Amino acid sequence: MPTEHLCTDSAQAAADIAARIAAILEQAIAARGVATIALSGGRSPRPILESLSASLSDWSKVIVTLVDERWVDPTEADSNEKLVRDTLLQGAAAAARFVPMKNAAADAYLGQPEAEADFAALPWPLDIVLLGMGDDGHTASLFPNAEELAEGLSSTARTIAVTPPAAPHQRLSLTAHAILSSRHIFLQISGPAKKAVYDRAMAGGPVKELPIRVALCQDAVPVEVWISQ
Repeated sequence: MPTEHLCTDSAQAAADIAARIAAILEQAIAARGVATIALSGGRSPRPILESLSASLSDWSKVIVTLVDERWVDPTEADSNEKLVRDTLLQGAAAAARFVPMKNAAADAYLGQPEAEADFAALPWPLDIVLLGMGDDGHTASLFPNAEELAEGLSSTARTIAVTPPAAPHQRLSLTAHAILSSRHIFLQISGPAKKAVYDRAMAGGPVKELPIRVALCQDAVPVEVWISQ
């Protein structure tokens, strides 16, 4: 079962998550000489990343990558890489090593083999995977009703190319296997709509219905969830 942190608002949750991430990264550096984190995009992580940017003493020993990415140019507003570069990888944090998902291939399916090689070369297990969750219960780019969902849930590869059923842009995503090849999973839930989806997920049911269950309904990796209005 996840460990739940109840917060008065999303700003407090973001600050708490950033402090928790920084502490774990510091511990990883002390123990192994390197720390690894995979980040989600969207609106919710932005204040976390802005706070985290100034929270670590030595970013040169941190590898930063993504949970998923839209197959768009990294200068475009929809790019998760752009979000991470604009918010986290500033000042001292620019010394971190960033491993992108998007490469020069024409589409996500052609680009997946190169991305898979890049991700296989990372030091696994990752220290932290910071997930997001959509109103449809998707996490990473593991979408309900996506043609690639079954493969994303069962494959032993680290990455998978996905065409979302409704959202724009092809995606590259971590698989369930990769998400669960981590030491810590974090999730932020903000607002009543997301809380209702979270409650449905925690009530149990098929993972394919609400893919966030792949993280919430397992005991192999500790999960912490920050919940705010």
